Amino acid sequence: MTDASSYCGGELEIFATVRHWKAYVRQQVSPWLGGRVLEVGAGLGATTGVLATLPHSDWLSLEPDGLLAEAIRRQVAAGTLPPVAVRHGTVTALDAAERFDTILYIDVLEHIADDHGELARAASHLAPGGRLIVLSPAHPLLYSAFDRAIGHYRRYGRQTLQAAAPAELVLSRLSFLDSVGMLASLANRWLLRKDLPSAADIRLWDGVMVPLSRVVDGVFGYRLGKSILAVWHKPA
Repeated sequence: MTDASSYCGGELEIFATVRHWKAYVRQQVSPWLGGRVLEVGAGLGATTGVLATLPHSDWLSLEPDGLLAEAIRRQVAAGTLPPVAVRHGTVTALDAAERFDTILYIDVLEHIADDHGELARAASHLAPGGRLIVLSPAHPLLYSAFDRAIGHYRRYGRQTLQAAAPAELVLSRLSFLDSVGMLASLANRWLLRKDLPSAADIRLWDGVMVPLSRVVDGVFGYRLGKSILAVWHKPA
């Protein structure tokens, strides 16, 4: 991903209508989100619309695809997204002095070849006490044709995600989400081998599996799931 990149993944439109998953992610990240927020890889603004309504002092949506960045600006102007600032570019385009209290990578880090370098650059823009939040697909063994089709370089396990963050950050949380949805990922990996899920697949996952996961995940202590959530903080 570069400042002039054009996003090649096809999942943004496919997942644009999910409601239960977005609400679940909002619930999970809300305790860590606040202050000046940097959202890296804002895409079509789906995460912006869900999370930028949580308390914060300032929000910057950063998107490397110029067409997607402009689409977010149009939604902000039309009032269909919260009044956030939008910038075309990547973390490398930030001013060296810019600091944020929260930096978000929601289903983004897996699209970046140099994930270690990316998080090191992000950490340099964290204010003391700031939080770095990453949500990504979990379990390398689940890597499928769908992952390849939408430009995923990898899926993460506990060790690989922890290793991607710079050593000066302190891990505050590491957990898995969507244990029921993991069954669907297993089926796709070993049986269905679909490049992209159908609209019916998405409705089944979002409407049935995610609500079940919100109950079951807690039973399993957030140790199982097809997504992995990590939160680090920068010592004050």
